Amino acid sequence: MSSLVLLHGLGATGRVWDGWAQPRVAPDLPGHGSAPTLPQYTFGSMAAAVADALPARRGVVVVGHSLGGVIALELASGRYGVQVDRVVALGVKVTWSADDLGRAGALAQKPIGWFDSRDEAAARFLKVSGLQGLVDPASNSVDHGLKEVDGRWRLAMDPGTWGVGAPKMAELIAASQADVVLARGELDPMNTDAELTALSGPVLTLTGLGHNAHVEDPSALDHVHGQAAS
Repeated sequence: MSSLVLLHGLGATGRVWDGWAQPRVAPDLPGHGSAPTLPQYTFGSMAAAVADALPARRGVVVVGHSLGGVIALELASGRYGVQVDRVVALGVKVTWSADDLGRAGALAQKPIGWFDSRDEAAARFLKVSGLQGLVDPASNSVDHGLKEVDGRWRLAMDPGTWGVGAPKMAELIAASQADVVLARGELDPMNTDAELTALSGPVLTLTGLGHNAHVEDPSALDHVHGQAAS
């Protein structure tokens, strides 16, 4: 039986997968939630940290969203001691302009922002993770993405994670020792069917959903996992 691992996107935490009903492992990526920070964030360093924390290393199916989808492909290379049978990479941004990378690099250099109230910090967390309107700001899943110190609040996210860079998707897919499914929400502005098809053939498109399709409709994610396990 396959072990299911779910990897969240940049700015979120493993709690975005709370709507998933099946047994799974949903860790926080390095520099997010309760996970330790890293001296430097690369796709390789993040994949290595995830691999070290996995309870099972054989017969793994990884569903990753956005940044998590890239980490899933890294894990599938076989370089981290994990046997991945299939990867479902959902909502990965595959085209990066110089402006995109410049903005991300600038964010990575910013100091940690502090807020005077939980509400302010929660609003910022939901904006950064793209979960505005999808997750109740009062939810304890939001608390998992925050830290309080002496009555002030900040995001748990390490700003340095913004500097992870652009993935070399064609190389990652070519190096994968697992079957690869690229998936996207039909309304996701981060990518297009054409971009993903050019990388890996037919794309699994989730009708009527956006970038955070796995949160918008967890039942649609069940379909993605069904495709992955078939």
